[in-house]
Amino acid sequence: MNIKSLLLGSAAALAAVSGAQAADAIVAVEPEPMEYVRVCDAFGTGYFYIPGTETCLKLSGYVRAQVDMFEDDDGDFAADMWTRAHLEVEAKNDSEIGTIGSFFAFQVKGLEDGTNEDPFTLDEAYITAGGFKVGYMYNYWDSGLAGETDDLGSNLINSAGYQYTSDAFSFGIFVDELNASVLHENDGIGLEAQATGSFGAVTAALLGAYDFAREEGAVRLIVEAEVGPGTLGLAAIYSSGVNQYYDTAEWTIAGSYAAKLSDKFTLTPGAQFFSDYDLVDGNDAWAAGLTVDYKIADGLAAKAYVEYFEEDIADDGVWSGFVRLQRSF
Repeated sequence: MNIKSLLLGSAAALAAVSGAQAADAIVAVEPEPMEYVRVCDAFGTGYFYIPGTETCLKLSGYVRAQVDMFEDDDGDFAADMWTRAHLEVEAKNDSEIGTIGSFFAFQVKGLEDGTNEDPFTLDEAYITAGGFKVGYMYNYWDSGLAGETDDLGSNLINSAGYQYTSDAFSFGIFVDELNASVLHENDGIGLEAQATGSFGAVTAALLGAYDFAREEGAVRLIVEAEVGPGTLGLAAIYSSGVNQYYDTAEWTIAGSYAAKLSDKFTLTPGAQFFSDYDLVDGNDAWAAGLTVDYKIADGLAAKAYVEYFEEDIADDGVWSGFVRLQRSF
């Protein structure tokens, strides 16, 4: 055997061993990349993308513990404590017709033994597309002045409508399902429209509504302005008669001033006068109250309120109020 034959044989042996090792080698499979939750800043703070979609989701809510205080029939003070958990879920995404959104909120109230009230409540549930909105919602009448004194109306109803909004002006019109009678039959129709404008430090909102089943309506004006360290608010309502939008009085005027005394402390006195309260001729009434708001820490706030209310047909006025602790997120 010469040198050339020896070299060829060695090369062949090495090739055979290398082939055997290559056949037995274990190839590691790379792990699939994980999709972490991404922040969505297209619709404001608090949103995140639902994994695998272009839909942005936001969760928020609060837990509230409150003690209500009031005068009973004997004129003695009584107290009632209750607790509520409130959760809101909002989803939005861009589309060829504009931003599409959905919102729902429900709450659970801790009840005492022997109470027949349903603790689970659907608070709102609606769909938005561009300026259109349809579903179960609080309508324009639910807004009011700062503080807790004013009674300017509130409706939670099924409704559908459209709102146009620009930097300094908005206009909306909605068709509402109303109760047609005192039996709460949902076969009545109502129409409401509101125009809002901002003029420097002043904002005004004019609202009108008509209850077709009862053939009565109401008109409301709210004006707010930044004055000194706080916000001054004035409101007036006229109601033509019994209707689902507002029938607390034939007409009423209200005012409040939210004085922001520090970053954490706000003091809001308020008052309201009612003509023909409860739509009883000659039964005028008035209320005055004070709301104290204190921010304990981020997400934790306390509120205290006291009110005096008096009407002509009652012998004496009535004191009431509450103390509240709320954790919001």
